[in-house]
Amino acid sequence: MLLHEFNWKKEVLQAREPVLVDFWAAWCGPCRAMNPIIESLARDFKVCKVNLDTNQELASYYDISSIPALLIFKDGKIAARHVGVTPEATLRTEMQRLSRAEGSS
Repeated sequence: MLLHEFNWKKEVLQAREPVLVDFWAAWCGPCRAMNPIIESLARDFKVCKVNLDTNQELASYYDISSIPALLIFKDGKIAARHVGVTPEATLRTEMQRLSRAEGSS
């Protein structure tokens, strides 16, 4: 599930499943390079995209200083953080691990 416009509290902080949040901007080349990876992950996991230019307050709250910044939230907290182009396998492995942890609790 890929969400562009969403309620942060409901879709990320209160989500039962792990959520990958992609902080990006249209002018960011590496962000555009991540799009196919983000779309692939969104077929299997919950993914939210946050445009840095229109959500500066949120980005500031999470200390986003470089993009793409990929944060994985679990139980309302940051469980993992990646900055820059990140391999799909790395993100997929973390999302799978956190999804399994959710099922065992």
